[in-house]
Amino acid sequence: MENKELLELAIEAASNSYCSYSGFSVGAALLTEDGRIFTGCNVENSSFSLTICAERTAIFKAVSEGCRKFKAIAIVGGAEGNYSHPCCPCGACLQVMSEFCDDDFSIILTNGEFTLGEFLPMRFELN
Repeated sequence: MENKELLELAIEAASNSYCSYSGFSVGAALLTEDGRIFTGCNVENSSFSLTICAERTAIFKAVSEGCRKFKAIAIVGGAEGNYSHPCCPCGACLQVMSEFCDDDFSIILTNGEFTLGEFLPMRFELN
């Protein structure tokens, strides 16, 4: 699957976003090593700490379906359907990614492809 296709699926997922407080919708499309795709969107809550990001939604959906090996994730975000600016994953999402992915896991944004290692060079690990 090409990066462009994953970004398009992330945009489609963002259309399901529940962002009535911030007006900032986010969508993610997660590609598993076996070729399956899981999408997610952000879901806000009036108690802001209970909000969930699109990236974690996609990962948790995949894990709940028995998938634990991932190849790439595409992420888009913006207000009023404008996804032209890159939307970087937050620290919580990066840490969740690091639970299941190596440093070379691909993170695809509207401005290019990056690795988890670039975003999170010193991940937390319970040793």
